[in-house]
Amino acid sequence: MLKGESDQEMAEEDPDGVSDEDRTACTHLPFILEVLEKEKTTWRVLLKQGLRKHCACSSAWARELFLGFFPILRWLPRYQPKEWLLGDVMSGVIVGILLVPQSIAYSLLAGQDPIYGLYTSFFAGIIYMLLGTSRHISVGIFGVLCLLVGQVVDRELAVAGYLTDDNPNTTAVFDDVTMRPSCDRSCYAIVVGATVTFTAGVYQVLMALLQVKYLLGLKLPRAQGPGSLIKTWILLIRNISQTNVCDLLTSLLCLLVLIPAKELNERFKAKLRAPIPFELFVVTAATLASHFGRFQERFSSDVAGEIPTGFMPAQLPAWSLIPNVALDAISVAIVGFVITVSLSEMFAKKHGYSVDANQEMYAIGFCNILSSFFRCFTTSAALTKTLVKESTGCHTQLSALVTAVVLLLVLLVIAPLFYSLQKCVLAVIIVVNLRGALCKFADVPHMWRMNHVDATIWLVTMATSALVNTELGLVVGVLVSALCVLGRTQRVPAIRLGQAGCSELYEDLASYKGLQTQPGVAVFRYVAPIYYANQALFKRALYRAVGLNPVVEKARLKKQEKRERKQKVPPRREAEPSNAFLPKWTLFHTIVLDCAPVLFLDTAGVGALKEVAKDYGGLGVRLLLARCSMSVLDSLRRGGYLDPEAEGNKMVFFTIGDAIHYGQSLASQNGSCDTEC
Repeated sequence: MLKGESDQEMAEEDPDGVSDEDRTACTHLPFILEVLEKEKTTWRVLLKQGLRKHCACSSAWARELFLGFFPILRWLPRYQPKEWLLGDVMSGVIVGILLVPQSIAYSLLAGQDPIYGLYTSFFAGIIYMLLGTSRHISVGIFGVLCLLVGQVVDRELAVAGYLTDDNPNTTAVFDDVTMRPSCDRSCYAIVVGATVTFTAGVYQVLMALLQVKYLLGLKLPRAQGPGSLIKTWILLIRNISQTNVCDLLTSLLCLLVLIPAKELNERFKAKLRAPIPFELFVVTAATLASHFGRFQERFSSDVAGEIPTGFMPAQLPAWSLIPNVALDAISVAIVGFVITVSLSEMFAKKHGYSVDANQEMYAIGFCNILSSFFRCFTTSAALTKTLVKESTGCHTQLSALVTAVVLLLVLLVIAPLFYSLQKCVLAVIIVVNLRGALCKFADVPHMWRMNHVDATIWLVTMATSALVNTELGLVVGVLVSALCVLGRTQRVPAIRLGQAGCSELYEDLASYKGLQTQPGVAVFRYVAPIYYANQALFKRALYRAVGLNPVVEKARLKKQEKRERKQKVPPRREAEPSNAFLPKWTLFHTIVLDCAPVLFLDTAGVGALKEVAKDYGGLGVRLLLARCSMSVLDSLRRGGYLDPEAEGNKMVFFTIGDAIHYGQSLASQNGSCDTEC
């Protein structure tokens, strides 16, 4: 039964001419708020309605489905060249220029040759332009995904029998079922990367290792398995005497240029129409210096090597590798999707339009599936490039087409010119672009002061990712976060509330001064859902806050009655109120539980409330619930808590004041309390 009493005064005069006296009298009249009965629909009817809605075949339905799958067909006919074209072209060109050095550099993280980074950026942008709903995000290479893919590539290269980086062209010995015998290390690496990308894309449609060895010019085997970061640093220390001085000096010089340049771009980003492409300048200068200085021949510097022009023939993923990479692809798919949808929604909200998260899943999934046939690795939205697109006036995904044209020019003409580019320069670009992540360590003390739990989750995730591997770090981070949420619901106290003056505001007695308690009524609040994992803790917390455990009290009363019977003491009258047995400091007849913070109840939670009401009812104490949400009310109804035929008179009120008034009025009628209501 849902019951309420209005105790609010109307602030404005009624336009219908009701007098103040009538209005005052009306505000004190009790009322019952009846729940609107919803029409019950069987599952067969719901199934038929769903099938009729989603499977109805008509020209309008087919057209809407086609346009929904290809959002470009919606915005392209409404394109406004005068207002948008200049911004799209400018942003596309600038992003394309920035993508060239970054695509080549991040290929190292994914364990691939530089050409495949250019392929990835080219195809991903075009496919997302056709399928994506965001107008601003730039889809391409993302550092975390490159690390995830690179770990899988390294593992599969070792399993297949390929040797270390000292002999990159060595052909492994394995049968035709796994791969063609003529496939060298570079070829097999992109086959593995493309297979991971294909599998991750399928998952999405269905639902940095610091490169110090390149900075120093060292040729070290890539560490495998848990603790790869520690193994890499051990190998680095052991081989430090073999540092290539030319690569080391080049790395230091590039760092001295790029770090201040990045800070300059950041400092004047409000005044600059577009960031200055210092990375491209550094790559160009380093390539010219290495070529004319003949660094490879004279100093044995490790260079990018031959980068072919044009495109290689399409090829299918290695189906036999899918069982090996299926689990790894799950984390790749989830990270890529979360990053893409988060950035899409963030920029859509900023610019006042909406994106379809489901279509974004399709878009990024097909970006990975289709591009995997063209020797590409996994992509997602990239924050840095997206910020550049937005700041340079991007209006639509037509800018992605302009970016693709820039990359196409590089692939067809310019790519071979990067033959002499030292890999240490690419490593410097990676380190500089990841400096923001490295600077997060300086924020740990601030994070700890703000929230110990969040800081702990960050530290555990970071440590696991660095000391074991990235995939396990992500899993551990999610599990620790879930356990922390679960733990917060396990340690919630029941708070005793007091009333602020004559208002309907009830707050924690231990936190605020001047709050008043109600005679004969104790008001409590439980700030957590009540479900199977914490229902026992809820009862324990409430009993502790009330100061009376009804189960223990009943046991005490039974023992007392047994002693009285043995001593032949006259039994108490049955009509005598049970709370006469209670300690003097617990003389109350009603407990009101504020359920506003209770987000949901499950079957165990409803059962816990029934037990509390029954146990306290046996001692003459009434339990009343107040301010329940509709979901909680539905759970109470389905669980039989509000059943009129159930034991006890269980009631739910819409305000705490209504519950208090009701409890006091019943106590006054029964003569169990001397309170004047």
